[in-house]
Amino acid sequence: MNVLRKFSIPGTGVLAVLAFQIFIIAPKHAVSDDAPRSIAPYFTPATSSPKAPDPEGFLQRWLLLEPINKPNRTNTVFTDTYVRNAMNTEYFPGQFAVIPRSGDRVTVAGQELAWHALDSTNFNVKLFRFAYGLNKPTYGVLFWAVTIVNSPREIKNARLAVGSNSASMWWLNGKEAVGLFGDRRMVMDDCISKRLTINKGRNVIRGAVINGPGLSDFCVRFIDEDGEPIKDITLSLENVGNE
Repeated sequence: MNVLRKFSIPGTGVLAVLAFQIFIIAPKHAVSDDAPRSIAPYFTPATSSPKAPDPEGFLQRWLLLEPINKPNRTNTVFTDTYVRNAMNTEYFPGQFAVIPRSGDRVTVAGQELAWHALDSTNFNVKLFRFAYGLNKPTYGVLFWAVTIVNSPREIKNARLAVGSNSASMWWLNGKEAVGLFGDRRMVMDDCISKRLTINKGRNVIRGAVINGPGLSDFCVRFIDEDGEPIKDITLSLENVGNE
């Protein structure tokens, strides 16, 4: 922007003219809030082919529900009691029973939310990026996640190892397996379940992650009784191509 300014020098009666430029330089990588958003590069659409865990055993294929509004100004409220009450509230029919399909929609408090079948490109599932990329609320939210684990054998004495930001609860085949409470950052294997059995064939994992301010993400894997990741399993989802 060019600015021309005139002024008088006191005691001289001389009129001077000063011309100068003011340059306003935007940050090199600044992005407008109106710019198109995307969940890439953090997610890719899930396919119908079974997906193995990553080299460290982390489960990267999930059905994610668009975030439910659950306003909280702070994460310090996420006590055991608060989180259990929040997670066991029925927000939509079939919450703990139905296996959702990609593109299915539910209505929560008058708001229609969709399920998305996605593969995470990282070992951790970046829920904040999922919500932001879809132009959905990113703070004061509750996320639901579901995946189907297929095992070629029965695996006894396995454990479900979870990390999340912030609090979360996880169920295997309808039974509570892990609860993470309080204001926490995601750390791999932050909480580990008691010994459990992975059935031969299909197993269903459900999870719910709640967060106030800050980022939201999680990571999940199975480990054996020696603490080693279980990798001879695959992940699949039902009707992933109908969005």
